[in-house]
Amino acid sequence: MITMQLLIGIGAICGVSTVLAVIMVIADATIANYGEVKVRINEDKELVVPGGKPLLGSLMEQKIFIPSACGGRGSCGLCKVKVTSGAGEYLATELPWISEEEKKENIHLSCQLKVKKDIGIRIPERLFNVKEYAAEVVSLKDLTYDIKQVTMKLLDPMEIVFKAGQYIQFQVPEYELSKESVYRAYSVASQPSVKDSVELEIRLVPNGICTTYVFEHLKEGERITINGPYGEFFLRDSENEIVFIAGGSGMAPIKSILYDMREKGSKRKARYFFGARAVRDLFLVEEMKELEKDLENFSFIPALSEPEEKDNWTGETGLITDVLDRHLENGDGTEAYLCGSPGMIDASIKTLTKNGIPEELIYYDKFA
Repeated sequence: MITMQLLIGIGAICGVSTVLAVIMVIADATIANYGEVKVRINEDKELVVPGGKPLLGSLMEQKIFIPSACGGRGSCGLCKVKVTSGAGEYLATELPWISEEEKKENIHLSCQLKVKKDIGIRIPERLFNVKEYAAEVVSLKDLTYDIKQVTMKLLDPMEIVFKAGQYIQFQVPEYELSKESVYRAYSVASQPSVKDSVELEIRLVPNGICTTYVFEHLKEGERITINGPYGEFFLRDSENEIVFIAGGSGMAPIKSILYDMREKGSKRKARYFFGARAVRDLFLVEEMKELEKDLENFSFIPALSEPEEKDNWTGETGLITDVLDRHLENGDGTEAYLCGSPGMIDASIKTLTKNGIPEELIYYDKFA
């Protein structure tokens, strides 16, 4: 009897809390009127924006784009800005992404920080060079059962300048899975010398807003919007040996870097470890074999974690980190470039550092 009363009491409290939370959200969105507020950027630029909106979206409306891989959901931690005035307290949704050192510097997630009063921020000057592009889808190609190659011709502006390995943000229009347009981040697969188009490799995520749209709705000839480029994932200018590690659509930025290396006649030693589950998850294998011919010090090492009997696979098997561990002997004079899931990246970093590659020479964009 007591247990039943306790459960009823807990349920009632949870119900009331939920109702109050909903009321607060609705009130903040509809009743609160913050008017116009000023956003001062880097002490020398000032914007006037409607109050009450997240900083990320307010800046985007002014054509100032802050890197974000999750489209403003607070799940990637990329859209950080330094707040010089008017920040307020941290939200609980920010704290998992903000280190103690960043707290001292007043670093906030711009997607979670609502602009309710005048605010001052600092952002890297390079972000003012990020542009929005109108584009047309000219090709849709299935690379595997769950990875699609999307090629877009740029219409306005007609050219993009980026470094091999960087990413753009793809705007998904409003449709049944999203009541508003959202952005998602995807690495560019084409090389920088191709300035009039952008190629992406998009992997289907069940119920993913962008990937579902791309696989079920996007058509050749459709006009879409992208912005970019973003990211610090690009090949450093050094003489170090290179270790590339990727899985799935993580192929995209590595492909861009490798094609760029071929165009520039690179002589650097490079090994590319690509992890897949079975043969049906492998793609662009022939292109990688061609690169082995064209880049004299390059080798491609695909590995299957769960090869099927029908695959007749004779190559490397096991998790990509196990394969990597077998091949690495000494990390001296080596740097690494990783692209894949956060879990794969974390596991790969452990293997690389265990084999002597300093963490400061390990580069990645960790997309959640």
